[in-house]
Amino acid sequence: MSVLHSLFGRRHFLASTLVGTLGVFLPMTAAHAQTARPSPAGAEIRPFKFHASDQSLADLRRRIAATKWPSPELVTDASQGVQLATMRALARSWQTDYDWRKFEAKLNALPQFMTTIDGVEIHFIHVRSKHPNALPVIVTHGWPGSIIEQLKIIDPLTNPTAHGGSASDAFDVVIPSLPGHGFSGKPTTLGWEPVRIARAWIVLMKRLGYTRYVAQGGDWGNAVTEQMALLAPPELVGIHTNMPATIPDDIAKALGSGGPPPSGLSADEKYAYDQLDFFYKHGLAYAQEMSNRPQTLYAIEDSPIGLAAWMLDHDARSYALIARVFAGQSEGLTRNDILDNVTLYWLTNTGVSSARLYWESKLPFFAPKGVAIPVAVSAFPDEIYTAPRSWTEKAYPKLVYYNRLPKGGHFAAWEQPQAFSEELRASFRSLR
Repeated sequence: MSVLHSLFGRRHFLASTLVGTLGVFLPMTAAHAQTARPSPAGAEIRPFKFHASDQSLADLRRRIAATKWPSPELVTDASQGVQLATMRALARSWQTDYDWRKFEAKLNALPQFMTTIDGVEIHFIHVRSKHPNALPVIVTHGWPGSIIEQLKIIDPLTNPTAHGGSASDAFDVVIPSLPGHGFSGKPTTLGWEPVRIARAWIVLMKRLGYTRYVAQGGDWGNAVTEQMALLAPPELVGIHTNMPATIPDDIAKALGSGGPPPSGLSADEKYAYDQLDFFYKHGLAYAQEMSNRPQTLYAIEDSPIGLAAWMLDHDARSYALIARVFAGQSEGLTRNDILDNVTLYWLTNTGVSSARLYWESKLPFFAPKGVAIPVAVSAFPDEIYTAPRSWTEKAYPKLVYYNRLPKGGHFAAWEQPQAFSEELRASFRSLR
């Protein structure tokens, strides 16, 4: 685990607001504003909308058109990185077919808010269910994701009767943007790592008036959600994760040494070991750069194509899916899904500020943390690693739910929203 201790450990986050050519913040409609609750002085919850300026969108198209392209890779696979054909197809779609205004309108139709916590502006979506006794859930995204990852699960969770569920499965949904990501503020002082973010989320849920709730996360969202569980506010009754931290010490040592796997592994354990072995050897370059030198990434703030390529190269299976999408195949994600997310990063100028989270964190990413409250786990086959039940039961002594899914990867809520929503309903049913 020493590799991950240094790799996924360091993070910088703090406050600022979006101004200038990035866009304009607008007040929300009265209907949306009614969902905000009164807050103590200094803790106001303010309605929020975003409107990108025409100039910023024109500049984006101009920069895409002016891209200076590299020569093609010298291999027929993705072993040298994000392939030129994929990026050419992405650029064509981004410049000619993509319409940010359509997504902007969809986003602004949702109840969005801003509140200041520990000196940082925190943006969040907050949708209450029409059903009584809905269970509040705070859902946290990761990198290179955003709140866009979770938009498809909002209606299935808040309105389950329209999606094959029952009224007793309903959730109130809170989806915050991590500091330094999306519309949240960019920290201006050190220390915004998962523990501090977890404390901020606890404040947010209390500020919204929730006295009993659950939390969910994957990627950095898992790190934050687990830290919420370790802080153990009495209001938090359980967590769900789609990228759990379950790697036993002997597995971590074997991976760190580069030697053979321990003997006696089950088929599921060997599958997970092989996934991790590949990731440690071939998939960590982006995390190494951001955990050590995030400020060096000026190019992803200056070039839309540079930003997109950096974000696409997160993990091999997600990239393969995205490459198939831009090659014309139908997948769980669409071209617009992918471009919505990259455009959000571009318009908010958060390529570097989001990268600092890797620099700030000191936590081992996949090592068990000793979570003592109820935990539910959904294991997706194309995640960085598919946590076996055996490892999961050891990592979470109060495991209340485990399921191994037939399809889905790192961006599970985004790729497989129906299955993901059903997982959350099943995961928390025993805690209602």
